[in-house]
Amino acid sequence: MRTYGRTFDENGNATWTEIVETSYIWLATLTQTLRLNQGESPFYGNYGIPAEQSVMTQIAPDSAITRTQSQYAPYFSSLVVTKSQVSAQPTYYISAVFTNGTIINSTVAS
Repeated sequence: MRTYGRTFDENGNATWTEIVETSYIWLATLTQTLRLNQGESPFYGNYGIPAEQSVMTQIAPDSAITRTQSQYAPYFSSLVVTKSQVSAQPTYYISAVFTNGTIINSTVAS
């Protein structure tokens, strides 16, 4: 399985880069899952966040975020995913500690 991520240069041009380090593969996959709408994947129907339903009902997808965090937690020493309370669009904060001790804090906007 290959995982790709986009990198941007100083002009804002995007290029796709293959991710090869295992910890970063799981972080990229977690990020893509947070951006995925629930039921959007034909292979993994239980992955994703019910973003459209949350906007229509005005109910935060807290249980989906918790489920997603628990799906990916075994691949990290520590993983915390929280939803931003102040952002207008769905935004998630990821705090991850890789198994080699690397600490990553990231923001994912859907």
